[in-house]
Amino acid sequence: MQPVTPRQLQILQFIRHWRERHGYSPTMQEIGDHFHLTKVTVFEHVNALEKKGLLLRGPKHSARSLQVHPDVQFPDEQSSGLPLAGRIAAGKPIEAIEDRQMLDFDELFARPGERFVLEVTGDSMVDEHICDGDYVICERRNTARNGQTVVALLDDGETTLKRFHKEKGRIRLQPANPRFKPIYVDNVDIQGIVVGVIRKM
Repeated sequence: MQPVTPRQLQILQFIRHWRERHGYSPTMQEIGDHFHLTKVTVFEHVNALEKKGLLLRGPKHSARSLQVHPDVQFPDEQSSGLPLAGRIAAGKPIEAIEDRQMLDFDELFARPGERFVLEVTGDSMVDEHICDGDYVICERRNTARNGQTVVALLDDGETTLKRFHKEKGRIRLQPANPRFKPIYVDNVDIQGIVVGVIRKM
């Protein structure tokens, strides 16, 4: 990516995130409101980014025609891959064959929506193979289907990782460890759905 000022990078990232969230681009006014800038200052930054080929505008220059050039790679989008060296048997031994590929974790967990990672503390989900010290990869959502493992925000401000079950007149947050009791609530604020687990050995 061509050199940009810190503010220009912030504007590029803001436009990208806005389009991901809303499906269309922000207006100059919305950009200005977010960064507490005048429309004139926003126009100057946008024009500079256009000249550098980092921002594109539709042919009619409509209010929501701004797009980040598809070849732009942001600092937070650098490769998260590791070499995939082959396969190894956990049952009957197989011939070890080197496989020169890259395993990209962004692609592995590619789903619509924003993802985030949480470190697990405690062992209430061990029967789901989620242990203390593991990292859970979550997709940000505010709804869940029965049986999904969710990040739930409780009324007391605490968050917990449990299986979600909607029952008649209440919600059951079910641990995966017989030493723990279910949590019953009338409503729950779901922060995300677990889509993967990473364990450091």
